[in-house]
Amino acid sequence: MVREVQDQRFLRSFAQALPDFLRRQRWFGGKAKPITGCEVVDVIPLRNGPDALYFFLVRVDFAGVNPQTYALPLQWFANASQAEAASIAGFTLEVESDGAGGGETITFGDAARQRDFPGVLLDVIGRGDKFQGMSGELVGVPTGAFQNLRGPEPHLDASILSVEQSNTSIVYGKRVILKVFRLVEPGVNSEIEICSFLTERTSFANFAAVAGTLAYRQAEAPRMSLAVLQAFVPNQGDAWKFTLGALGAYFDRVAGQAASGAMPRPELSQDATPAVAERIGSYLESADLLGRRTAELHAALASDVTDSDFAPEPFTPEYQRSLYASMLGLVQHNLGLLRDRSQDLTGQDRELARLVLGRENELRAGLSKILDRRMTSLRIRVHGDYHLGQVLYTGSDFVIIDFEGEPARPLHERRLKLSPLKDVAGMLRSFHYAAHSGVLECAGGGEKEATQNRDFDAWARYWQTHVSGAFLRSYLKSAAGAAFMPNDPEELRLLLDVSILEKAIYELGYELNNRPSWVGIPLEGILETLGHQTQVTGA
Repeated sequence: MVREVQDQRFLRSFAQALPDFLRRQRWFGGKAKPITGCEVVDVIPLRNGPDALYFFLVRVDFAGVNPQTYALPLQWFANASQAEAASIAGFTLEVESDGAGGGETITFGDAARQRDFPGVLLDVIGRGDKFQGMSGELVGVPTGAFQNLRGPEPHLDASILSVEQSNTSIVYGKRVILKVFRLVEPGVNSEIEICSFLTERTSFANFAAVAGTLAYRQAEAPRMSLAVLQAFVPNQGDAWKFTLGALGAYFDRVAGQAASGAMPRPELSQDATPAVAERIGSYLESADLLGRRTAELHAALASDVTDSDFAPEPFTPEYQRSLYASMLGLVQHNLGLLRDRSQDLTGQDRELARLVLGRENELRAGLSKILDRRMTSLRIRVHGDYHLGQVLYTGSDFVIIDFEGEPARPLHERRLKLSPLKDVAGMLRSFHYAAHSGVLECAGGGEKEATQNRDFDAWARYWQTHVSGAFLRSYLKSAAGAAFMPNDPEELRLLLDVSILEKAIYELGYELNNRPSWVGIPLEGILETLGHQTQVTGA
């Protein structure tokens, strides 16, 4: 059966069936790009027999852009009837064999959703097994924490998480969780690299420790990460869900209250007044805690000056020019997209688009300030895609997850050392998103008076401002004195404002492509950042 699957005639048939199949998968990141061809890079058998298990690595070629490689864990169902194929858990892929398998139709099911595949992978990692493919091998690699995290139980029930995005996650007995990467590329995945560093070299505890990894390697080629096994963190959902619940209670408290006169922008050096604390409630304490955990994460990531992959590095003129060029490219692309699609926007969103496009030169000038001064702070490894959805809420604390970085960026860019204020900016932008999604929910259920809508918007800004202030004050206090933090308030303000502006421009492109009804949120963020400087005096 291994010989049949690795036969070149079969592999050609398999590759021909892939494009239609891939476009139907939620984790496939190339749906908007024309596929010009597919090729099987390797097939690694994990188990032979009538219920054979394989890891397929397939390369997908696109018109005008770089190819992508995807990992497909599949189970063989030979000669499955139509009814049997329909009953297979997860997706199915049917391939017509042209002789290698006797002309039969071979059905493959998503192995991750089959009964015993999760246990096979757990054992592969725990034992450090190796499996040979056509040109490379799959390798399980346990860490020193494997036995402690997995626990002594001889068997762990496995369940696949229902929310599947760019990866597939399997939970084992609420002890460990395996994240199977779908889009893979040469080099160590940032999630594995960062979490392994935090597990083995730091005392930081608010993340999911690494129990082991699954990798693919070829001679004289960089290792490719296929999966990571981590501690399972009992939780009450992510911080986005927790925040929306707190916002709902907040909007209930302020409903019907006129917002005029209640909206002064606080200085970050000032703690929330009793009136603010009463309105917003205990979420101010949560934002304070999240700021502290964020600073502790950055301190841990900057703690080893002997490891070249993690040792802090200075800003250099060359780096600052490269950073500016990257941001300028983002502006050109996403504002061009906005210009092309602004006629499709309606009402306030169209007006916001007009205002942003009219201030393009000012926007570019704002970003160019990154070139104007010598930076004294250091660059470090960061989370890279930090927002409320990347944090779990345990009921009393926060645990930071998903260190892969922005998925649209190539791996080498996600490994760059940056100002940690990029992560801070990401969380500040996430508070903006949360506040305004709350407005959409509260004001979107029917016709509202214009005054009431304005009050909802004003109360949302009030919440965002004070929650952002609590988070940022806590972060700056906890990170004070660290080499990655600017000593000069002007440098701090510049790096933070540029980071917030870049994040909002990134969000603009995402919303135009995926969620046009939300495009007003990053447009408002761009205008807000251009309209004022973040107050950091005395922080």
